[in-house]
Amino acid sequence: MQMTLRWYGSKYDTVTLKQIRQIPGVTGVISTLYGTAPGEAWELEDILALKKEIEDAGLQLAGIESVNIHDAIKVGTPDRERYIDNYITTLERLGQADIHMVCYNFMPVFDWTRTELARMRPDGSTVLAYTQEAVDALDPEKMFESIAGDTNGTVMPGWEPERMARIKDLFAMYKDVDDEKLFANLQYFLERIMPTCDKYDINMAIHPDDPAWSVFGLPRIIINKANILRMTQMVDNPHNGVTFCSGSYGTNLENDLPDMIRSLKGRIHFAHVRNLKFNSPTDFEESAHLSSDGTFDMYEIMRALYDIGFTGPIRPDHGRMIWDEVAMPGYGLYDRALGATYLNGLWEAIEKQHRK
Repeated sequence: MQMTLRWYGSKYDTVTLKQIRQIPGVTGVISTLYGTAPGEAWELEDILALKKEIEDAGLQLAGIESVNIHDAIKVGTPDRERYIDNYITTLERLGQADIHMVCYNFMPVFDWTRTELARMRPDGSTVLAYTQEAVDALDPEKMFESIAGDTNGTVMPGWEPERMARIKDLFAMYKDVDDEKLFANLQYFLERIMPTCDKYDINMAIHPDDPAWSVFGLPRIIINKANILRMTQMVDNPHNGVTFCSGSYGTNLENDLPDMIRSLKGRIHFAHVRNLKFNSPTDFEESAHLSSDGTFDMYEIMRALYDIGFTGPIRPDHGRMIWDEVAMPGYGLYDRALGATYLNGLWEAIEKQHRK
């Protein structure tokens, strides 16, 4: 595996490439052309400029997270062909730039949902958190307003102001879309792009829905073992794979994370590894990566990745805000650096154990 950190670009991220370069064991970043609109074809010169900036800092651009999917593709409107064509153009240009992994999601309206961006923990750190009771009490059109004050002046991915301004229209777009229609539209999209992925050896790594159940009545399909296996089998191509995010699949305590990893051998192209602490099945907060700080056995998750021969990029996912850092919630430097070091330590121990 290759340890990486997500980086939003010098115009958007409080964390610098110089700082990332100093984290032991981190050799790459996962980035994107943050600020591009879903459905827009990326320019090759912009991709190459991003790649050069990262390489000049002594790191590798290990993959893209995300090339966002336009809602017309998810809903299946008549104009989806134009947006799929643009997506294919972007994939071609990424391939020409020698970039071979793209993380994306197929979530309607909200890319992810949290009800708090700065829940205070007993140790004084703050974390992202979710409570179903809070969601049930909210008007979905007011969802962004409920958390906007805790963004620390940053633009949260999936919660861009211009997108949030269209919430009412977006809900109207999805009113006739259920799980089966969303699956069908995902299959159509994947069948259209796979020839390009084959040509340029691009691994598509779908990110799970977060949380792993319907929110505000919207369909959610990438939520459990049965559904993710259905996704890989309906377009049975090794380039059609997944981002295994322990924190997203783990929102549903019925998901056996190590078992899911082993069932997806050969199809996990990217991994997000983080821990959650549950106060109830529908009230959770993002803890430190350490097993004892949350609910998941991080050793078993990393061992399952090792056992299937995972060689792709991995990153510590959301971190706590610690040591008075002010950054995009979940994406500060300090706790993610601790997480990367911890995960590297687990991997080293597992490797040495297997050598014996």
